[in-house]
Amino acid sequence: MLKKNDTLIVDIVDMTSEGYGVCRHENYVIFVLGCATGDKAEIKMMKVLKNFGYGKLIRLIEPSSLREDNDCTAFPSCGGCVFRHIKYEEELKIKKNIVEHNFHSIGGFDFQSIEITPSPKTYGYRNKAEYPAFQDKDNIRFGFYARGSHRVVKCEECLLQPCFFKDIVECVAKYCDDNKIRAYDEESGIGTIRHLFIRCGVETDEVMVCLVSRKDKLRNESDLISSLLKTNRNIKSIILDINKSNSNVILSTEYRVLYGRDYIQEKLNGLTFNISLLSFFQVNKYSAELLYNRVREYASPTKDDVLIDLYCGTGTIGLCMAKQSKEVIGVEIIEAAVKNAKTNAEINGIYNSTFICGDSGTISSELSGKGIRPDVIILDPPRAGVDARTVEHTIKMNPKKIVMVSCNSATAARDCKQFCELGYKITNISVFDMFPKTGHVETVVLLTLKNQK
Repeated sequence: MLKKNDTLIVDIVDMTSEGYGVCRHENYVIFVLGCATGDKAEIKMMKVLKNFGYGKLIRLIEPSSLREDNDCTAFPSCGGCVFRHIKYEEELKIKKNIVEHNFHSIGGFDFQSIEITPSPKTYGYRNKAEYPAFQDKDNIRFGFYARGSHRVVKCEECLLQPCFFKDIVECVAKYCDDNKIRAYDEESGIGTIRHLFIRCGVETDEVMVCLVSRKDKLRNESDLISSLLKTNRNIKSIILDINKSNSNVILSTEYRVLYGRDYIQEKLNGLTFNISLLSFFQVNKYSAELLYNRVREYASPTKDDVLIDLYCGTGTIGLCMAKQSKEVIGVEIIEAAVKNAKTNAEINGIYNSTFICGDSGTISSELSGKGIRPDVIILDPPRAGVDARTVEHTIKMNPKKIVMVSCNSATAARDCKQFCELGYKITNISVFDMFPKTGHVETVVLLTLKNQK
């Protein structure tokens, strides 16, 4: 029987979506961080559980041909990237296999092969970053949470983000140090700055900077504004978000605009979008355009079709299809996002859209109760998937097509199984690598009525 601190020579035979190499010792499964399929490695057992355990890589005896050099000093401690040590082609293969496995094992679907579309960019693709703050003696620092914890790993320059984010991070850190503003400590409840939030428009170059603070006001806020504007002339919005809660929620709904406006603009598939602080917008604009084109292909709306876009965010997906549709109805629970969606329709000259603020389950119930029968329903739920009430009333509205966009293939497989048990079938499925180097992908599924002529 294996014990903690035992050392082994193992062959890595697979990888998980969390970036762990998988090996076996006498049919006992062991997960090892930092390994790749094909490695022969010496490992040390760190945790021995009943059915599986975790090992630590001590040395590579024979490195896999699937490896590539890691170029990030924060990997693998940082909880963001999990595939920085393997070739991109292998990363795509792993992600495709995971989606296929989830749809087979959870949903009971049998696909020969699912197409995966690579990201046009694998570096500098993110348009948003959220840096937790921590105190390093007399200096405030920003980084990212370590894997599986709230310990912050210093990483002021992430290779997944635009290079200029680093300048903004350094500017904010200097302002805080100069004004003796300390990082908030979760355990003691002492300190002020909880997070630094940066968002940018890839095509517009517009930048939003937000400090998340436990206090209503910061010392010498004018110094923060002037130093940021000197650092980056494209900053159009500087915001102080006031979060006094004891939760791990990053942004509260209470904030003050210190400079400029409360949104930035971005262009996507020929349309212009306003994006506010609390609004959801895909972090990889390059892949998002490809994904939305596939959604439009699957939906194939006509001038006679009514389209409902549930969990619509700022209205991006629905508005991208509005000119091919008779009517678009968007539903979103975040009020600021609904406001953005309405404005986005106006600035793009789209007048056949309506956006409703509310829970998707509640609003879909009201819509089905009014006898509304859309031709297409778009679902783009959070990671937890489509809630039961939304499933129920989506079915009651009896759309010819359901197009689901999901960042979690496990919940997507579960939800598709429900829809297929209630009269639908999967007609097409695609995977998009929206988040290179991480363990996440986006899955797009077309469901159609089984008895549709």
